[in-house]
Amino acid sequence: MKILLTGANGFLGYYLSDLLTNAGLDLLATSRGPCRLPFLLRNCFAYRSLDFTDAAQTLDVVTSFAPDWIIHAGAMGKPDDCELQPALAHRINVDGTAHLLTAAKQIQAKFCYISTDFVFDGVSGNYKEDAMRGSVNYYGLTKCKAEEMVEASSLHWSIVRTVLVYGKPMTGRSNLLSIVQEKLSRGETYQVVNDQIRTPTYVGDLARGIMTMITRDATGIYHLCGEEVLTPYDMAIQAANYLSLDASLLLCTSTASFKQPAQRPLLTGLCIDKARHELGFLPSSFTEGLKLTFGKV
Repeated sequence: MKILLTGANGFLGYYLSDLLTNAGLDLLATSRGPCRLPFLLRNCFAYRSLDFTDAAQTLDVVTSFAPDWIIHAGAMGKPDDCELQPALAHRINVDGTAHLLTAAKQIQAKFCYISTDFVFDGVSGNYKEDAMRGSVNYYGLTKCKAEEMVEASSLHWSIVRTVLVYGKPMTGRSNLLSIVQEKLSRGETYQVVNDQIRTPTYVGDLARGIMTMITRDATGIYHLCGEEVLTPYDMAIQAANYLSLDASLLLCTSTASFKQPAQRPLLTGLCIDKARHELGFLPSSFTEGLKLTFGKV
């Protein structure tokens, strides 16, 4: 099986590239700029720089490799950046997805789109796959638009939604837990909100769930995330305690007082019953996720 992956230099991209190539799947990893992945000596791994906002370049890369599956994990993924630069966010998250869908149609490649709980408004929480979309920020709006394009395509398609992904960053991009470790290790305070409800996801679980979907030719929307309901502050406190760092340096705050350009949905979290029953998806507990992120202390 041949797979083309976008966003390969990113956080999830590293784990997906490692998992897919270890399974012997033929992977063309793509991202903007040079390869930051340490897998170039693997026989089933290849890398090409790709700016998928460039329609012609996208068509050339996709049709020349002719993958069976395209996993579209590349995105402008920081909500505040999207809010401050909406035109760029639209070009990357919406137009870029359109270019990939057009190229996929040329060769009838199957298409897996990586999305987010931020497509929801955060009013009810525990969202199922068929819940109505309605984002409260521009990042989520671009992901909603991209999801709609994927669904409207004539391709064999799937959409993965996930929540607050954490784990050991392997290519430089930090996440909540790595920031907590860095800040507290330096004796610095760190403000963390305690009124945003999430179901955090260990990155290795997400990668395995996506690979299962690909190898089983799954279609439709699937929610892949953790089962435990936690706030970012809950996560930070547990991480500090696990690392034997000073948890008093974590400053509990609210969304209203922690001003950010992009509004955050307060109550998300995703229901994973469908993934559990159809894919056998069993996420790690948060305690297990801490061990996998930081190792034994």
